[in-house]
Amino acid sequence: MAGKIRVLMVDDEEQFRSTTSKILTRKGYETTMAASGEEAIEALKKARQDVVILDMKMPGMDGNQTLLEIRKIDPDLPVIMLTGHGTMDSAKKSLKGGAFDYLSKPCDIDLLASKINDAYEAAQKGFNEKEEKKAGDIMIPIAEYTRISVDSTVREAIEALGRSYESFLSTGKVMECGHRSILVFDRRERLSGILSILDLIKALRPAYLTAPKPSMADTLRYSTMFWSGLFTSQAKGLVGKKVSDIMSEPPLTIEEDANLMEIAEMMVTEKARRLGVTRGGKVVGVVREQELFFEIARIVSRPS
Repeated sequence: MAGKIRVLMVDDEEQFRSTTSKILTRKGYETTMAASGEEAIEALKKARQDVVILDMKMPGMDGNQTLLEIRKIDPDLPVIMLTGHGTMDSAKKSLKGGAFDYLSKPCDIDLLASKINDAYEAAQKGFNEKEEKKAGDIMIPIAEYTRISVDSTVREAIEALGRSYESFLSTGKVMECGHRSILVFDRRERLSGILSILDLIKALRPAYLTAPKPSMADTLRYSTMFWSGLFTSQAKGLVGKKVSDIMSEPPLTIEEDANLMEIAEMMVTEKARRLGVTRGGKVVGVVREQELFFEIARIVSRPS
């Protein structure tokens, strides 16, 4: 063991808290005390702990409420629940909430020390060997992604995409922001393509803008008169088009059990901002660069 195990002792009974902390200190642990759930949360925000000993019944924020707040700060921090008011229901609730173990007070100090060691070792093993998330863990399920039929009109597609942004503005959900695209399915529910905002913008361009032209024409097309009204007329021209006329090819796909580095590698090498996630050959979700960003943020913001 590289150093002392850091233990946060949380109990509103001063004598029990103080006595237990002193004994644990003599046994070689580095202990910090907190008299309430609120104090425990503040302590964890200031310094990383290896194991938390948490009393179940406390005034104010009780043990289970404190456990939930601890999970928000550090989802992998092991917590051992203690109570003198224990019932099987409260034990099951704490374990379901993510507690490592559950002991009734008064408990044998050697048993508590053993549980602390077990919790610490389990956390270290979990951190070092834990299997990374897979594509299926971070994908947006197909049912939650904006989608439309290949036979739909561009007007219908624009309305559907607009609704997703309205949903974001009203709910603030990150998931619903930044789709920036619609999945296009055929009548047999197969992914046929993708219609992005960039596809819509590309469709605005009249064909003659990309055709070879003499230098005189280049000069003309950059004049103010040339551009005047062109955007509006081209946008109106989209009304009669079908989604299939302007959509892009369907995104590349990756299996749902692919790990995150495989996703990152494919996105970089294939210059893909999103990938379809497949299960048994069928597309079941989409993973975007945003999902990888949130995983990066989660990992780097974890207390060290």
